[in-house]
Amino acid sequence: MSSLINTQVKPFKATAYHKGDFVELSDIDLKGKWSVFFFYPADFTFVCPTELGDLADHYIQLKELGVEVYSISTDTHFTHKAWHDESDTIGKINYPMIGDPTGAITRNFDVMIEDAGLALRGTFVLDPEGMIKVCEIHDLGIGRSAKELVRKVQAAQYVASNEGEVCPASWQPGAETLRPSVELVGKI
Repeated sequence: MSSLINTQVKPFKATAYHKGDFVELSDIDLKGKWSVFFFYPADFTFVCPTELGDLADHYIQLKELGVEVYSISTDTHFTHKAWHDESDTIGKINYPMIGDPTGAITRNFDVMIEDAGLALRGTFVLDPEGMIKVCEIHDLGIGRSAKELVRKVQAAQYVASNEGEVCPASWQPGAETLRPSVELVGKI
């Protein structure tokens, strides 16, 4: 498996459930803004609603950072609507829930479990040009943290707007960054 970091999102078209409607989305819709693609295995499951609910709880914070969130599973947009209507946790979601029943988008991000037709837990942060800047993939039993995702988005945005600077481990906005140079070698 080769890294997707700094690669361009591949063209796609899909239908999503979003705020009571079915909407058509494509890679063109990502241009000019930061995006999070949040793959999960399936609707009506166990770990997935905890993750999607956690993401919903941090959605306003991500929107304030200029980020749109897209959750994606290989379920249909119809299934997303049914889950949204049935579950209090999923009912609080305000971001688009993309249906990928053919698995095309899931395969484009190398998170398809082929023999199951499901996605691994994959999180991808894309810059306004559609370049993948963060890639995190988990086994099915390991839930993700939206709080940590927010921090990663903040770090990616900082690095993108501050040429020559990098964010050290556990960096938080306002903390010191680093300027890689020969003088730093062996000093950290």
